[in-house]
Amino acid sequence: MYRRTIRRGRGTGTGARRCVTFDVMSAPTTSFHEEDALGKVYDPRLARRLLVYVRPYRGLVAGALALLMADGLLQLVGPLLTERVIDVALPAHDLASVSRAAAVFALSLVAAFGAQYGETIITSLLGQRVMHDLRREIFAHVQVLPISFFDRNPVGRLITRMTSDVEALNELFTAGVVAGLGDLFTLLAISGLMIVQDWGLALAAFAVIPFVYLASALFRRAVRTAYREIRTKLARINAFLQERITGMRIVQLFGREADEVKRFDRLNQDHLDSNLRSIVYYALYFPAIEVLTSVALASVIVAGARRVEMNALSLGVVAAFLQLVRRFFQPLQDLSDKFNTLQQAMAASERVFRLLDTEAGVMRESPEARHGSTASRSDPRLVAPNTGVTVEFEDVWFAYEGRHGGDADAGREPDWVLRGVSFRVGPGQTLALVGQTGAGKTTIVNLLLRFYDPQRGQIRVNGADVRSIPVEQLRSLIGYVQQDIFLFAGDVLGNIRLSNRLTDDEVEAAAARVGADRVIRRLPDGYAQHLGERGATISVGERQLLSFARAIAADPALLILDEATSAVDSQIESEIAVALETLMRGRTTIAIAHRLSTIVDATEILVLHHGQVRERGSHRSLMLRRGLYERMYRLQTGEALVQPVVNAPRLPCVQETG
Repeated sequence: MYRRTIRRGRGTGTGARRCVTFDVMSAPTTSFHEEDALGKVYDPRLARRLLVYVRPYRGLVAGALALLMADGLLQLVGPLLTERVIDVALPAHDLASVSRAAAVFALSLVAAFGAQYGETIITSLLGQRVMHDLRREIFAHVQVLPISFFDRNPVGRLITRMTSDVEALNELFTAGVVAGLGDLFTLLAISGLMIVQDWGLALAAFAVIPFVYLASALFRRAVRTAYREIRTKLARINAFLQERITGMRIVQLFGREADEVKRFDRLNQDHLDSNLRSIVYYALYFPAIEVLTSVALASVIVAGARRVEMNALSLGVVAAFLQLVRRFFQPLQDLSDKFNTLQQAMAASERVFRLLDTEAGVMRESPEARHGSTASRSDPRLVAPNTGVTVEFEDVWFAYEGRHGGDADAGREPDWVLRGVSFRVGPGQTLALVGQTGAGKTTIVNLLLRFYDPQRGQIRVNGADVRSIPVEQLRSLIGYVQQDIFLFAGDVLGNIRLSNRLTDDEVEAAAARVGADRVIRRLPDGYAQHLGERGATISVGERQLLSFARAIAADPALLILDEATSAVDSQIESEIAVALETLMRGRTTIAIAHRLSTIVDATEILVLHHGQVRERGSHRSLMLRRGLYERMYRLQTGEALVQPVVNAPRLPCVQETG
């Protein structure tokens, strides 16, 4: 979200500064109810945490406050000169004094302009630097959160934290706290001068303050409700847009364009109506303050006229008071708008700090913690890449957090995805995982990569429990080729290299080993070709080839293949198979297979069913067993079953042939 601020005037006179702020756009979010909550107007705990980010820039804060105070004092120059000219210079016909007063007033205006300009530059610089630091910290923290966190939190909400919520904090520093302190100082300076000049006139001017307070309180309450309503309607628009743009192929395929435009129009109209209601509150508030300011001016004139007639008060003092009253109510009405800025910032900071307080779990330690930490030193049992590792699962049980109650509900048995899974695979061996959808194949890989930790059992790599191995070291041993390939928006060279320290020649050699070089050479810019978001500018098969090149370039000790050749043609698949045969020699390989014909040469095949290992063995031994694997294999290849399988687990939606 960014904010559009309409500033009407600045400084003295009738062109009083008016700041009207609207939330124009926000990052996509899928959960709008959570965004609506507005907490305390001021929370000391959150304020102390925010000061941590301001502390490195205390010099900017001091400079801004100094300029604001100077600006507040300069507001007094005009009224004081007016009083002197009317009471002293004009009665004495001293034109020289009038000229000097005019020159001093002109200099004060120039100085006030410089102070306001400097204050705007400094507070904007302060806000931008705080935003820079905070966004960097949030992004660094998000990268080390466990994968389970992203299962629970939609991407749109996280983007909102780094955009609209951080922008709200920027508004706090640029037009909130520092400027608010300046307004308070200006109020104190003006009210102090008014009391010193004439306390009677001061009381006449202050008589309308209770009504100003009442109008401001009603305004704040109405705007608070309006802000909540606008954020709700805006979040609905964002959620709608995010879903429809992501699924644009389906929208166009089924001819949903006209219907979706109508639905969007309703959401858009609701958002417009909410904004118009908030504008009405601003349109009522500022004129109301102007009316009260005029009433205060009238009170000063009425109270001072009789005293001037009785020679108990000079005309210059009354004229000075008229200017002081105008200047007094400007920061007073600004403070009401800053109240809303403070409230929005407190709500935003609460959400941001809730994210920053989320524990990193099994993920990487911070860079500062890693250097010199005993927990991050290389485990001597782990070997360098390309020599293979031994992977062991021992009675592993796992359930996803919150799934059908899970461990969150005391006394309820979790919905186990894996149940007592055990296996061992060593260097030069290939373990294949097969089974119907939801059997737990991908979960085994997720546990091995430490995206999650099992609730029971142990996972060991070369005899070391993976929970005792630094995540960076563990994952540096693994080359993972996913079925759902993710490519970054960038050049081909960078997508293959990623974090591996490889020369361009080494990257090109890796691509050549899997036949990806032929595809890359056909691109207009070759290895420098810029890919679209998620690699959208190339085909799925080409993306899969790049994913293979990425895994091979890392020269891993452990290869994990998740139906790795599902999107390439038969010729490319055979070339990749030859390259893999060389690459897998001496290394450890775990392959998830849906096409059973691709894993007939595996050292061992695990047949998973409802999270349990139902069968294990080589392709030949499992076929001779005539159990679940043989049934799956023959159904895939179109062969008739040799004989019905008795008392074997029945696959859903499969009819036995006679």
